[in-house]
Amino acid sequence: MTLPLSASFKRLAWSNLLAQSAEQLSLAAVPIVAVLLLKAGPGEIGLLASIQSLPFLLLAMPLGLLADRTSRTRLMALAETLRALALLLLLGLIVTGQVSIAALAVLGFMAAVGTVAFSVAAPSLVPAMVPVDALAQANGRLELARSAAFAAGPALAGALIAWTGASAAFVLSGMLSVMAVLCLRGITEPTRAAMPDRHPLLELQDGAKWVWRSDYLRPIVFCSIVWNISWFMLQAAYVPYAIHDLGLDASGVGVTLACYGVGMIVGALLAPRVVGLLPFGQAILLGPYFSVLAALTMALTLFWPQGWLAALSYFLFGAGPIIWTITSTTLRQTVTPRAMIGRVTSINIVVSTGARPLGAALGGVVGVSFPVSVSLWCVVAGFFLQAALITASKLRTLKRLPDPLPD
Repeated sequence: MTLPLSASFKRLAWSNLLAQSAEQLSLAAVPIVAVLLLKAGPGEIGLLASIQSLPFLLLAMPLGLLADRTSRTRLMALAETLRALALLLLLGLIVTGQVSIAALAVLGFMAAVGTVAFSVAAPSLVPAMVPVDALAQANGRLELARSAAFAAGPALAGALIAWTGASAAFVLSGMLSVMAVLCLRGITEPTRAAMPDRHPLLELQDGAKWVWRSDYLRPIVFCSIVWNISWFMLQAAYVPYAIHDLGLDASGVGVTLACYGVGMIVGALLAPRVVGLLPFGQAILLGPYFSVLAALTMALTLFWPQGWLAALSYFLFGAGPIIWTITSTTLRQTVTPRAMIGRVTSINIVVSTGARPLGAALGGVVGVSFPVSVSLWCVVAGFFLQAALITASKLRTLKRLPDPLPD
């Protein structure tokens, strides 16, 4: 049954859509620009992805603490404004012909701060905006917005670069960031009780203990770490591989990357029915299992170098894991005290998406030192491992969502 959602939540969902679109447009544009304009290879692409991912490792916990103690909408607005400024600077460098790998890395780091702030603050805000029975629905709405951004961003970036040059992609991305900030201004944030003054390390320690002691949250974190390492190894290798081995141009690369977002949209739309038909634990397992299938599909391009196979792989990577994201986020919000959601979310981000720099760097090193086939088979092995980790946990025996903790 569909439940009504508040006007403030709807503005949050729109802001999330705009911010995610800005992120995906710029993320897709940067490696294409690096390869086509700066002749970058797997090593440089891996370095770019690694540095752009560092904010998740360095800033997620400080932003999580702030999300539990300050205005979450203000936090998101400030971070998104920083993204808009970074994109403006990058646009200036491209127009003046001063762009370099170092500039792409530094400004990409600045832009990613907005993504980290949304990743921490939005899930912390949702339980205060919607009733418990509507949590899965609200999370699905946010993930559907993110899925649309993943679908449109890469294809649009590739098309804009192919048709008009790199500048247009970053102009549009900056405009979307500004619009995301404007949407946040109309949100009425629920009042929270003041929290006692405590040392930040003690606050983080409480969140870490909660995750470690939970039979549900701990395996989710371990699975996410391995998934992200494997995923970013693939990202470091894919664009050079697609251009040099699969024979795709900038537009073709954008289309294959966009299939990830199309898969996310399909998965997000099917998620309510899937969760309703399957025991909750089995619904969570779908994401890791689909990831194995997607990795094997990408490996098939070594024997049959077809762009449509790469597109199918990205579609599968989107369709299954989005159900994982919706179900695991809903579970985390249910089994975590509200006053601790920001910290617990930030810890999950640090140890899982904080693994991105490691995966990107590892992908770059393997890509430089070995043939591309080694990189792709390492990716396959990584996704098999993450599926094995979650299968061995108690999550697979979970029949339904646990009762929520009292406020």
